[in-house]
Amino acid sequence: MKYETMLDRFLNYVKFESRSDAASTTIPSTPQQKEFLKMLRLELEEIGLSDIKLNEENWFLTATLPANTDKPYDKIGFISHVDTADFNAINIKPNVVENYDGNDIILNEEKNIVMTTEAFPNLKNYVGKTLITTDGTTLLGADDKAGIVEIVEAVKYLKEHPEIEHGDIRIAFGPDEEIGRGADRFDAADFGTEYAYTMDGSVLGELQYESFNAAQITYKITGVSVHPGTAKNKMKNANTIAAELAMMFPEKEVPEHTDGYEGFYLLHDMKSRIEEATLTYIIRDFDKENFAKRKLFCEEVAKKINEKYGNVVEYDMFDQYYNMGDVIAEDKRSVNKAELAMRNLGIEPIIIPIRGGTDGSKISYMGIPTPNIFVGGENFHGQYEFSCLEHMKSAADVIVEIAKLAKK
Repeated sequence: MKYETMLDRFLNYVKFESRSDAASTTIPSTPQQKEFLKMLRLELEEIGLSDIKLNEENWFLTATLPANTDKPYDKIGFISHVDTADFNAINIKPNVVENYDGNDIILNEEKNIVMTTEAFPNLKNYVGKTLITTDGTTLLGADDKAGIVEIVEAVKYLKEHPEIEHGDIRIAFGPDEEIGRGADRFDAADFGTEYAYTMDGSVLGELQYESFNAAQITYKITGVSVHPGTAKNKMKNANTIAAELAMMFPEKEVPEHTDGYEGFYLLHDMKSRIEEATLTYIIRDFDKENFAKRKLFCEEVAKKINEKYGNVVEYDMFDQYYNMGDVIAEDKRSVNKAELAMRNLGIEPIIIPIRGGTDGSKISYMGIPTPNIFVGGENFHGQYEFSCLEHMKSAADVIVEIAKLAKK
């Protein structure tokens, strides 16, 4: 049976707590990620890969499955991240549901936690499949440990089947994707591929090569606190100024009212008292010109508040990542090969934009076009996360097929 060790490997990976921490300033942001990467290094050694290197400056683990032919092939790579999202990830207890019957899944009988088909009608797509769920108290960590196990199993399969010709295949596992920092230090020159793929998507068939352009702005409002009994013409209440600032943003241009290629503003965090308030917004748009207009609008908001109240607002704005589609459009080999690989395997490609970003959003701008491929899971970042074993195996099949198709 193909990928006979995939399930056991995945169950082992998800039990390993490797959540990242946005408040941390270390690289990686949590020590648990280091330990997981060290364990992965040992597994890559057992498989017999070459050039295995754990870079303790950026904490990316890289390795090579060398070419087994003299025929010319594109040098390709596959990338996944080891950290999981900011949700309880301690003492993960995965549950394997074989031959799923399409009914509600009891995750935790003692705590009466149930994943219902009413709340998650997408479950009906998995009747007869093998699902891996949580016990309802943690996330699963399939984002992105499913991606890691698929890459490991695919290169293991290729190693064990030398009759399948392929060129050099590079792999990389890195930290802190969930907090948007890991790929900042990715060594693209050392990775050295013509193009690559992040295995970090969701449902069967997803192929994504467009992401948001992304920025963040933090407003700091300095108020004046005076006893309310004598506050007339003296107090500047940062609480109410913050509320007024927030109301200046378009009501419908928020995540809960947008989809597809529509951009948005999101008030991500707000802390406020009379003397000081901070508001942090993230800014998202697929179109480069609209992205620039959104950032200008955010600056104009601060200008209008300052004109009304005096110079009470300071702001800090910075870009986070850009739409990788603008880079990939110049060299679409990566997308074309992945789409053909899926069709060869009877998988209908679902080509949709990522309403977010991946490590590929940054790596593409480092000179390696890097679209994103499905890993076979859903409901990421929470207690109802699950993976489908058959679709995970399909993702590994796609990796193997791309390796075959990378012939020049």
